Amino acid sequence: MLDAAPIRTDWTREEAEAIYNKPFMDLLFQAHTVHRQYFDPNQVQKSKLLSIKTGGCAEDCAYCSQSARNGAQLSASKLIEVQRVIAEARKAKEGGATRYCMGAAWRSPKDRDMAALEAMVQGVKDLGMETCMTLGMLEEEQVFRLRDAGLDYYNHNIDTSERYYSEIITTRTFADRIDTLNRVREAGIKVCSGGIVGMGEQQLDRIDMMLALATLEAHPDSVPVNMLIPIADTPLADVEKLDPIEFVRSVALARILMPKSHVRLSAGRTDMSDEMQAMCFFAGANSIFVGDTLLTADNPEEDKDQQLFDRLGITAMAVGCDGSR
Repeated sequence: MLDAAPIRTDWTREEAEAIYNKPFMDLLFQAHTVHRQYFDPNQVQKSKLLSIKTGGCAEDCAYCSQSARNGAQLSASKLIEVQRVIAEARKAKEGGATRYCMGAAWRSPKDRDMAALEAMVQGVKDLGMETCMTLGMLEEEQVFRLRDAGLDYYNHNIDTSERYYSEIITTRTFADRIDTLNRVREAGIKVCSGGIVGMGEQQLDRIDMMLALATLEAHPDSVPVNMLIPIADTPLADVEKLDPIEFVRSVALARILMPKSHVRLSAGRTDMSDEMQAMCFFAGANSIFVGDTLLTADNPEEDKDQQLFDRLGITAMAVGCDGSR
């Protein structure tokens, strides 16, 4: 048996570029080999995402309908009630989800909202589920409060490469994102961080995005790989669609550079064929969001996901199981 691929944080751009541009079959073989060394290739984690506060965000992310600065002008809502969050989490668990993710359209949470956020974390934890939140940038005290409430994961995507970042977002910097990731990790909360491909970036930007994550002090525990969902009236509404093979290459690169991370096939699955998703699973994706919406975007219904799992012989990871070998 081959030795397991080493866990490295010193990857170079030259190495990452060479991997990404391998002949496609060689790339898939390498990614799948690495995947089998660390995970059961026939298990996929099922997570559920709930928008706990929608719209009215002060950021100007060019892909997002929730930005108050974009033309989509999604109506802003208040933070939803704690008991509703727990009720929705209970339904998600009954549907097979093992991780519950709660997202709020904020630049950063306000102190007045922290008690409710802590109660949400505690309530979902009491159901026996893993907890994840995405709330924007966090101050140190907020990180500690969420950690002490029992938060397992914090999601904060870097979105794209540092070079292309200012083409997508101007209201915060790439360094701001990295600072939040470091603050969360140092507090002992697991990091969930990935990005979006198909936003008009160059191939090297996709490589550099994965490289930025793979050269952090520690790899993110989860790496969401999103395909852009063009939303009407946003700056990226008419961007040219990315070649599906380029997307699969991005998934494979994430798996090879970050062997022990869960690689989540996230937004954009409604536009992916079953065959494309199967290729992504072969390339190392082993986590999905279930349910018919992701924050404000469409997502395949759970019945369709289960039908695909049945065809591929994939089972859902059990509660408390990380799927690792």
